[in-house]
Amino acid sequence: MMYVNYLIMENDCMRSPDVRRWTGISAFAVAIFLAIESITKLTAGQRPELDDSEALIAHTQATTSQTIIVILADTFLMAFLIVFLACFRQLVTKARQDLEWIADLTFGAGLVFIAVTLVGDAMDGGAALDVIGLTPDASAIRALTEGHSIMFGSTGAVLLALVSATSAYLTFASAVVPRWTGILAAATAISNLAWAIVGFNGTSPNSFFSVGGFGNALLAIFPWLVWVVCVGVTTVRGAREGTSRSGVPTGAVGAVSEVR
Repeated sequence: MMYVNYLIMENDCMRSPDVRRWTGISAFAVAIFLAIESITKLTAGQRPELDDSEALIAHTQATTSQTIIVILADTFLMAFLIVFLACFRQLVTKARQDLEWIADLTFGAGLVFIAVTLVGDAMDGGAALDVIGLTPDASAIRALTEGHSIMFGSTGAVLLALVSATSAYLTFASAVVPRWTGILAAATAISNLAWAIVGFNGTSPNSFFSVGGFGNALLAIFPWLVWVVCVGVTTVRGAREGTSRSGVPTGAVGAVSEVR
């Protein structure tokens, strides 16, 4: 009986993790793994045209190690994005319970984006594995690359537009993070939606507007990850003045109380 009482007392003494701190930690982890991916991709060089079978096989063979490193880094990045999205949802719902359904929409769309990204990574990894100990098949590499490009292109952009738009609304409505991050999220939503529409313009790596081209990184994925890092910067310092440990601004709590 005494042992049971001890366990109960020990459990009561355990403090919940600081949600604002973990928002910042996960965002900084995203920045680190994004940097690893970017540097690794720069060393891989530009992919040849998909209809140049010999060059495509040679490029895939030469960049197998880089591809695997990028996939591993992206897997960890996506894991930390799950933490970030859960923390952001917690910040909002603690401040404004009436916004929970919109926060769930943001979290759910973010999870779908992460799932789509991991499937795209699997396709990219499959292309790399096709040249390890096997007779390379240019048609298989081409098909996997095209599927990977679509998932990282317009499919991902539509999901990120939804995540960004709802995040902007939640920021303005709850005030759990600075208003300027909401403006950035709104701009990111517009950028992603625009890219989703124009992103089907061939597969040439030399075209800015081709599927999976530089435009996709600069107009869709990168702006959203910048927003993630910016939100992390505003929260990693811990609870701000006038903010509880759970991340609820006292002003927001007062506003909810008045509504009730």
